[in-house]
Amino acid sequence: MAVRDIQFDYTTVGHVTADVMPDGVRRPGGGAFYSALQASRLGMRARIITRGVPAEIRALLAPHADELDVQILRAPATTTLATSGLGPARRQRILAWAGEMPDDIDVGGGILHLSPVARECPRSWAGGPAFVGFTPQGLARRWAGLGEELEPATPERDALTVAEACDAIVLSEPESRTCEELLARGLSAGALVAVTAEAGPNTLLLPDGTREVPVPALGAPAADDLGAGDVYAAALFVSLAGGDGAQDAARFANAAAAVRMLGRGAGAIGDRAAVLARLRSTGSSAADGA
Repeated sequence: MAVRDIQFDYTTVGHVTADVMPDGVRRPGGGAFYSALQASRLGMRARIITRGVPAEIRALLAPHADELDVQILRAPATTTLATSGLGPARRQRILAWAGEMPDDIDVGGGILHLSPVARECPRSWAGGPAFVGFTPQGLARRWAGLGEELEPATPERDALTVAEACDAIVLSEPESRTCEELLARGLSAGALVAVTAEAGPNTLLLPDGTREVPVPALGAPAADDLGAGDVYAAALFVSLAGGDGAQDAARFANAAAAVRMLGRGAGAIGDRAAVLARLRSTGSSAADGA
């Protein structure tokens, strides 16, 4: 899983987490992980830039060593979350934190996806990404101390300027209520904003107005939705960066999220063929080159 001297198509920046499930099983988590894995399965050369204990992160990511490259900035701890519940009922307690990501990380070219999970978003970066995507959920959280539950919070003001450098921003409807200024800055700079609402329609905020994209019914109970929002974001960014329109990109992203939710764990994240098959089965339309 060593970083090779190649050009990456998709780079995520954020903490890979150790998610401790109710049964005590530890599995890899964090938006940087789920998004990079989805990008990889869509044919991207994907890299994660993260922070934590190198041996612990490599062990967590070992099942995906052939799909992902990882650059680990050494820290005394790996961000660890005790996780339970599904969807709006999900609760997470922070057991350990890897600290802030440094500014001016060299992210290279291709797609850059800023994916903080616990207020670790860099304010600037080096390199020349062709497309910048942002999932600010980690800026919309706070915690009183280790062992405490993550709670909704307004992003710190010095992090808001990140939105002005983005091509697209994805967040959930509850997060949008705490990120109003962040969204305003992104929109004023020309970013597409996608607001997801569980089974409700996606709301796309565009320079020429608002669009709603219906979310097809899953057709079966969700098996596991952890990381589904990150999968949605990665698929959306890949599709948009490939030249697809906003609504087609959102349909493609919804199909990717559905594939993820109908299976368990990161192994359920679909490849391009699986996502396109889901898209066709729901009667949606999107370019096969998404």
